[in-house]
Amino acid sequence: MYSPIEPYDQGMLSVGDGNQIYWEVSGNPAGKPAVIVHGGPGAAASANWRRYHDPEAYRIVLFHQRGCGHSTPDAGLPETDLSVNTTQHLITDMELLREHLSIEKWQLLGISWGSTLSLAYAQEHRERVSELILFAVTAGRRKEIEWITRDVGRIFPQGWERFRDAVPVQDRDGNLAAAYAKLLADPQTRDEAARAWCEWEDTHVSLDPRYRPSPLFQDPFFRMTFARLVTHYWANGCFLPEKEDLVEQAYLLEGIPGVLVHGKLDVSGPLETAWELHKNWSGSELIVIDEGHGGTDMVAQVIAATTRFR
Repeated sequence: MYSPIEPYDQGMLSVGDGNQIYWEVSGNPAGKPAVIVHGGPGAAASANWRRYHDPEAYRIVLFHQRGCGHSTPDAGLPETDLSVNTTQHLITDMELLREHLSIEKWQLLGISWGSTLSLAYAQEHRERVSELILFAVTAGRRKEIEWITRDVGRIFPQGWERFRDAVPVQDRDGNLAAAYAKLLADPQTRDEAARAWCEWEDTHVSLDPRYRPSPLFQDPFFRMTFARLVTHYWANGCFLPEKEDLVEQAYLLEGIPGVLVHGKLDVSGPLETAWELHKNWSGSELIVIDEGHGGTDMVAQVIAATTRFR
């Protein structure tokens, strides 16, 4: 990774519905614009995300999506209205930020959920995207959500039973993300539900030999924000129309160069999505790494891609 840097500009942007999103810019003010699209939903982005691009060549934009990180109001607060936090809202927020920073076109770098949001943004605003670099690739498809909340339990049966049994008996055969979202809205059950959800998040990424439990999940405030946003999005199919599959519509990215980096050991988001996306997008390159849902070799390939595109 490139050396640590500090932002030279930052602020809060009002995006409507009572929401303000945090943004910052680092690197070269005259450099090639690139925007970091973090995962989660709700994981925000750390200072390390500034280190994926050459700061002498890039104008690096980082922002926190609605409801998380430094953006306000925080989704972890029970009174925060999540009805105005959807994929379309986030796409609109990105456009408002691009216009606010007077950027004509920018490179998108997204991880996990950030790759889903990047794909959705790029398919809607193709003329605003110079390149896409996506790693730990997901596309928000309903079969991906069903896999990660239910089917992958075949690999982790004990952990999955704990995850399933944390919801009421009558909800265990239905939409588990929706069941958790309901528990997270109840003052009596929200803390235990957030803990159970994040325990499952740590479980299904644990096949990577370099796996370590996420220290972020030890923070009850982060845990609540993350769990509320993830369950909100997954319970609603990531707010993507079923007939508008981002993988099937990858032909809309024709003319946009792309690099997809994915882990062979990623059971949270199986390679299938990145593979099918690559086949449907002629301008993409797929790099498969012997890692899970993220890792040092994956980051090295991402940095190589940003270096190539600079």
